[in-house]
Amino acid sequence: MGKMSKGGPELLPEFQKFLLEQKLAPEKNTPFFAYWVSRLLEFSRKHDFPAAEYQESVVLEFLDILSRDKRILDWQPRQAEDAIKLYYFHYLGKAGSQLFNGIPLNDISEILKEAKRLIRLKHYSYSTERTYLQWMERFFNYALQTGKKKKISDIGTEDFKNFLSHLALKQKVSSSTQNQAFNAILFLFRNVLGKETGDLSNTVRAKRGQKLPAVFSVDEVKSLFTQMSGKNLLIAELLYGAGLRLMELARLRVKDIDFDANIVFVRSGKGDKDRSTVLPAAVKEKLREYLKEVKALHEHDLAKGYGEVLLPNALSRKYLNMGKEWAWQYVFPSSKLSVDPRSGRIGRHHISDTAIQESIKNALRKAGIPKHASVHTLRHSFATHLLMNGVNIREVQELLGHKNVETTMIYTHVMRDMANAPKSPLDSLYMDRREK
Repeated sequence: MGKMSKGGPELLPEFQKFLLEQKLAPEKNTPFFAYWVSRLLEFSRKHDFPAAEYQESVVLEFLDILSRDKRILDWQPRQAEDAIKLYYFHYLGKAGSQLFNGIPLNDISEILKEAKRLIRLKHYSYSTERTYLQWMERFFNYALQTGKKKKISDIGTEDFKNFLSHLALKQKVSSSTQNQAFNAILFLFRNVLGKETGDLSNTVRAKRGQKLPAVFSVDEVKSLFTQMSGKNLLIAELLYGAGLRLMELARLRVKDIDFDANIVFVRSGKGDKDRSTVLPAAVKEKLREYLKEVKALHEHDLAKGYGEVLLPNALSRKYLNMGKEWAWQYVFPSSKLSVDPRSGRIGRHHISDTAIQESIKNALRKAGIPKHASVHTLRHSFATHLLMNGVNIREVQELLGHKNVETTMIYTHVMRDMANAPKSPLDSLYMDRREK
């Protein structure tokens, strides 16, 4: 790609610092973002275009020149466009005033399109993308229906506060749902509209008291597993035996299973963190046999001209055929080919979360376990049963991937209730009667 004469990676250091602080780009990419912006600024100066403000015609001409340069790869003009928009509309803080302020609230398609682009730039999951966009649309509809707001420029912090209060007081949503909405609208204000939110501390928020998680007894886990078979049983055993979250299991790839070291690697788990957990010896041979079937399915897909999975971040651009390699295939692939909503390519995605939830739900019903339980209950049971078996809480924290040990401590309460429940005075009363 070459370097400019005035500096290389240290170009626009304040812009690079901003990208890192706002987590708008991986550290390794920030020098390249600064490089593209510097190229545009140099282009603007050379042609006597104003560089201090965003000029769409200038940007389009610059990007067109890049796209026609045979030394430039196909994806680099897109990276340059992202960098330029981040520089003008976020670093210089002009997103709301220049792009969207005049847009009416009943025509927000361009705003949602920009929000989607920025969400993907931050490498959020597809489910988070859908959730955020849905909350943003609900927020705009609320602002349009409840006041005299007509344009984006009319939207402010009070609308943000009122929407959250509406969810808590009128919609009676749970605290987790309200937090989800809060994060989505905060992203909208800060990253898309370029608006400051001010102090949100006095906003009415749904409060969540301490809740003890539902946990299966060991016998209940056995009973649940007797109602399952095949792939569904293997999934349930891994959820319980390795303490995996639902989507952590769904996104497991072949390379993440280390049979020799008895380790399952979780990539980009909650908080975008990697961790390792135990591979239960009880499922190793069963998993090996199952993966033979998955490999045969993959080879069949390759023969049909498919067999490529979506790779994380920009790996698919750097390594064009890596998505077809066996190591990168999902351990639990979907039963059907589908079109990826982001790339538009036909491939075999991982098993859906709904399919896993349904299999556990059906097994719970058949087993007759009278608890308000879900897929996540298997993870709760994994942690509790480890503690009951004497495993150190710090080790359990690492296996679960909890940031703070306080989060893991809740299982000590459940363990105490299950293992050392005090004897009821009623039992003592009747025992005394029997003895007399």
